[in-house]
Order: sequence, then C-alpha cells, then structure tokens
Amino acid sequence: MTVPAPESPSAPPTPSDNTSHALLLDLDGVLLDTRPVMRTAWRRVQELHGVTLPFHAYERHLGREFGDIMQRLGVADAEAVRRTYEAESVGAAHLAQDFTGIVEMLHAFVAAGWRLGVVTSKHVDRAAPLLARLGCPFATVRTPAGAGRTKPAPDPLLLALVDLEVDPAAAVYVGDMAVDQESAARAGVAYIHAGWGYGQPTAPEPETVASPKELLRLLRPAEQLVEGSMV
Repeated sequence: MTVPAPESPSAPPTPSDNTSHALLLDLDGVLLDTRPVMRTAWRRVQELHGVTLPFHAYERHLGREFGDIMQRLGVADAEAVRRTYEAESVGAAHLAQDFTGIVEMLHAFVAAGWRLGVVTSKHVDRAAPLLARLGCPFATVRTPAGAGRTKPAPDPLLLALVDLEVDPAAAVYVGDMAVDQESAARAGVAYIHAGWGYGQPTAPEPETVASPKELLRLLRPAEQLVEGSMV
C-alpha cells in the first residue's frame, strides 16, 4: 500500500513555545514486545479452529483491527476466532516484555509537560492489562471500542488529540507499521517510525529512531534540532 503524504509535511514539534504538545504511541511493537503473547494466542486459534495459516500471515497485518485482519486472511467464523484469540491473549499477557528504556522515556515526556496517549487497534480488554504494567499516566487510550474508524483512517489519532486538547501540528505519533504511518499522514500528524518494532516504513521515508531513548531528542530546544531531522 502506498502511504499518501500530508498536504503540508510537518516536522516533529519542539517544546520551544507555550503550545501544549502530545506524544501518541502505538502499543504492539512500540510500547511493549507483545509478539510472545500474540504467538501464544494464534497457536490456540490454530488448535481450536483448525486455522492453518502461520503466525507470520497474521503478523504482517498488525496495526489493523482484528476483524479487518480476519477478513483479509479469509478466516471463517471470525467472531469465534476473535473470542478465542482475545481470551488467550489476556491469559498470556504476562509474556509481554518492556522494550529497553521505554518506561524512562515515557516518564521524561510526562515530566516535560507533554500529554501522552495511546492509539492502538488492540481491543480494550487486551490493551488494558498490558498498559497497566507500564505505570504511565496516559491521558487517553483510543481503541476500536471508541467512536470513528480504525487505522489506517485518521480518526483514532484525531479523536485522541481532541481528548488531549492538542492541535495535530503540535503532536507526534510513534508507530511501527505501514498503517500507523498512513493514519498519521491522513491526520496531519508528524510520524516517527519505531525502528525497534515489527514493521518497515514506506514511502515517503519517515523519521526513524532506533530506540525509545532516541525519542528524548524531541525534548531538546529547537535550536539543537536540524530542521526535518532528529539528528
């Protein structure tokens, strides 16, 4: 899928003015390494529902809502599969791992006065126990249970920013899949690709960081940032 560029590409905002700033983040592959949880849940789906598709067939569509993925994979009885997958995911939530430096990064942004939110296609019953382990005061969490369309539509990002009372021009979305990049572009929100995540960026090439710690560069004064770059 070709990701459309916003009409006016924007660089990541800097805290050099009095505007409120927002850091929005995806969950899977950005905040937490949930691949072990998803593998376990998919294995249960295969056992109970006779699904022969390998996990990597599911994984390549991460970022989309579960029902959307099932439709794309041609899985029959998708609601029964969903119930199995969600129940197993909740039971296996303890298998998720923090990415190195993620908690420290989140608290640094909170201390700097940024408003934090999560925008994920994971349903709330699966997202809640995972986010709770991070111990971070997210001001909003947008899941498919809320209003609007799901990623790659811009709706969840824009609704999160309404919750935070932050303009899209003063926000950054950190994701790791093509649908994250497309959603940000359509919302007019600066996008940063999490290089430690599960997917690859698409054209136009976005800003990419290799670790959560590198996101702390967003907190530097504007004069220390090269325009259009995190370097």
